Amino acid sequence: MIERQQVQRYRVQAQQLDRESGTVADTAALDLGVQDTGPDGALWALELRGVDTAGLGAAAEHQDLVWLWTLRGAPHCYRRADAPQVAAAVAPWSETDAAKRIFDASKPLKDAGIPVLDALDAVAGQMRAIVKEPMVKGEMSTRLHEAMPEPYQRYCRSCDAVHLYEMPFRLSAVRAGLELVPDTSPPVLQPMPGFTVAEAYEDRLDPVRAYLHLLGPATHKQVAEYVDAPVREVKAHWPADAVEVAVEGAAEGETRWMLEADLEALQGAEASGTRLLGPYDLYLQARDRATLVTDPAKVKALWPVLGRPGAVLVDGGVAGVWRPRKSGKKFNVTVEPWRDLEAPERKAIEVEAEKLAAFRGVALTGLDYTG
Repeated sequence: MIERQQVQRYRVQAQQLDRESGTVADTAALDLGVQDTGPDGALWALELRGVDTAGLGAAAEHQDLVWLWTLRGAPHCYRRADAPQVAAAVAPWSETDAAKRIFDASKPLKDAGIPVLDALDAVAGQMRAIVKEPMVKGEMSTRLHEAMPEPYQRYCRSCDAVHLYEMPFRLSAVRAGLELVPDTSPPVLQPMPGFTVAEAYEDRLDPVRAYLHLLGPATHKQVAEYVDAPVREVKAHWPADAVEVAVEGAAEGETRWMLEADLEALQGAEASGTRLLGPYDLYLQARDRATLVTDPAKVKALWPVLGRPGAVLVDGGVAGVWRPRKSGKKFNVTVEPWRDLEAPERKAIEVEAEKLAAFRGVALTGLDYTG
C-alpha cells in the first residue's frame, strides 16, 4: 500500500519542484504542457522548477517556448521544438473523442451530417487562410463567422453576436499552425513559420503516459478528465507498461496505475523545500484532489469555482493557500496556513514571496498571515 504522502513526494520529484536549477530542455512538465492561466501561470511554474525565465528574453520573443490552445481548450506552454509533435499528441483519437471535446458544438454538426473531425479540419483550413500575421481573436472570429456555414456557429448572449462555437475555435487553432502570443488580452494568434502537424510523436509527449508519469498513480477516469476524452478512448490508449498500484485512501474497487519504470521512484520518494504554487500549477491539476488535501472544506478553499488561490507547498504537502495583493506600487502576499508553521518554514515562505515579487517586476511590500 502506497501512502498519500509518498504519492505527494513522488509528484514533487517527478515534476521537479524540488530542484533549484534547470532548463527548458530538461523540464519534464513541458512534455504534458504547462497551463498558462493568470499572472502566475506558465512562466512562474517554470521558475518554480528552476528555469531562469528572465534569461529567456521577453515573453513575446521566446525562441524556446510556444503557447498553444490544447487540452481542455486551455492555453498551455510547450517547447517550441516539440510543437509539431504536440499538435499530433493532443489531437482527438476518434470521431467520438472529438465530439466529446467540443461539447454542445457537436450537435448541430451531427444534425447537418458533418463529421466533427472534418469540421475541425475545415475550421483549421479557414484559419490558415485568414491569419497571415498576428491577429487578435475577435478579428479572426469575425472573419470565420463570414466564412463558415451555420452548423459551425451559435448565438452568444454575452457578446450579443453570432460566432463560432468556442471549443472548435480553440482546438482548430493548433491544427492550423497558430500559436498564442503570450501576455495578450484579448488573445492574439500568429502563424508558426513552416509548421506542419507531425505524423507521429515521442512517447514522452503522449498525454496519457505524461499524466501517469507526472501525476500518477491514476485511474482511467482521472486521466480521461484531464485529457477531456471518453474513458473508453483513454483505456484504448493505455500504456502496455502501466501496472496496478494500491494507494491509501482510494475508493473501494478503484484501480490506480503507474508506469512500471516509475515504481522505484514512487516507493522511495522524498521531498523537501517550499514553493508558492500558482493556482493552475500542474501539481494542483491532478484529478484526485483528495490525495493532496483530505479535508473537504480545504478542498473547496483551494479549488473554488471562481477565484482560485495558490497553494503553499512545504516538503511535498499543501500547508496552506496564498493570494497576491497588488495596489499601485505595493505588492503583498497573504498566506492562510493550514497548520502551525515553524520559524524556518515562515522564512522559506518569505524567500519565495520575494522571488514572486521579483518575477512580477515589483518589490515585496508585505507578507501577511491570516486565520
